[in-house]
Amino acid sequence: MEGFNFFQIIWLFFIFSALSPALKQARLEAMRIRLIRDLEKKRGSRVITMVHRQESLSIFGIPLSRYINIEDSEQVLRAIRLTPPDMPIDLLLHTPGGLVLASEQIAHAIKNHPAKVTVFVPHYAMSGGTLIALAADEIVMDANAVLGPVDPQIGRYPAVSILKAIKSKDVNELDDETLILGDVAEKAINQVRNRVFDILKDRMGEAKARGIASQLTEGRWTHDYPITCNELSTMGLPACGIMPMEIYQLMDHFPQPMRGRPSVQYIPLPYGEGPSPGKK
Repeated sequence: MEGFNFFQIIWLFFIFSALSPALKQARLEAMRIRLIRDLEKKRGSRVITMVHRQESLSIFGIPLSRYINIEDSEQVLRAIRLTPPDMPIDLLLHTPGGLVLASEQIAHAIKNHPAKVTVFVPHYAMSGGTLIALAADEIVMDANAVLGPVDPQIGRYPAVSILKAIKSKDVNELDDETLILGDVAEKAINQVRNRVFDILKDRMGEAKARGIASQLTEGRWTHDYPITCNELSTMGLPACGIMPMEIYQLMDHFPQPMRGRPSVQYIPLPYGEGPSPGKK
């Protein structure tokens, strides 16, 4: 065929393959913005999303793990500054946690916003995410969603466990580095406990705030322990609200990358209250 060039076809295919993820991501971003705007109009609020999961952002589809960092705190603080004092804020939170500094900055900004702040947790908000949720006026969790303890971690180990290990030995058996590590661990626990107390005391009273701060930082659970909304209610933190359907729809537009065969499959349609599929 005249003008046919096999290498030109290969080159066009490569360009299309390179641009396709970018075009897909742009469409996804546009859908998110539309859903956020619709939810803002419905609730009369500023909607902020902080969703940390893996997304295929490179042309090779390599997923990037995400967590709360300084860039997140800068963006959330900017969004709050752009929000009028009398406008409520709705924060969609889905995160495994992250930097204590960034989490505390966001929690502080949320607590200081004059209008009502609602945090929606459709799946989970652990560690620093829990700290942020505690700063809100209202926490609304899915019936199966969880928060987590906020006990600080020093390197690979829980700060509470470091102190427990040190106390089980004679001080003369410990080297200087271990003793220094214990000093840092003790300071970290006190700092986070005081931060949780400061966040809760105005809303719950000093006695109850101090009790909850101790529960969440004293190391009674492992750091990844899932605290359900029912457990939070028994602690004095009601969180079993009704999740707006728009929150679930928004989460659907933060997909995990498809890598090989999916491990979970289902027909993505809501079934009504009529006969089950396959029955007459």
